[in-house]
Amino acid sequence: MTAQSPAAVDVAAVADHLHQYTVVDVRTPGEYAAGHLPGAHNVPLDHLDVALPALKAAAARGALLIVCASGNRSTSACAQLAAADIGATSLTGGTTAWTQQGHPVDRDEKAATVWPMERQVRFAAGSLVLTGLALGTRSRHARWLSAGVAGGLIFSAVTNTCGMAALLAKLPHNRPRTTDLDATLEALGR
Repeated sequence: MTAQSPAAVDVAAVADHLHQYTVVDVRTPGEYAAGHLPGAHNVPLDHLDVALPALKAAAARGALLIVCASGNRSTSACAQLAAADIGATSLTGGTTAWTQQGHPVDRDEKAATVWPMERQVRFAAGSLVLTGLALGTRSRHARWLSAGVAGGLIFSAVTNTCGMAALLAKLPHNRPRTTDLDATLEALGR
């Protein structure tokens, strides 16, 4: 399959044809456990490079549908796959749009409830800003913490990247266990 520019498809176009895709969810394991499209395989975005051979094999057998919470990470993943000559399609609106339109998700009931990455980022950023302001009552230099977070949020919006999300993805509850990722890659490579 020749790689093309990243394509996107909306939920309505996929819902009745989900069985025709190999669905790959690029969110963190915690987000994936909290609810994912039926039959989706979890390959976190920061592990995509390790999964390229398995994803290439899966793409040779049929269409790849890449999913995240909103469509931002899946679009990034599709671009990375296209650079590796692997064609894939991003689900516009991600699992958020999928559930909003009333479609079912599979959940890992045994997994601890983990907040979606966007919520984790908002909590961390808000906590840092409040800490900077509170400490700023004692030392005006502490206000630079709040300014730094504000600057990071602006940079994040302008570049459509998120350094804080990249850091939070490294927390244990957001990391895949090696055995889980190995099993996923084996299933995709078949």
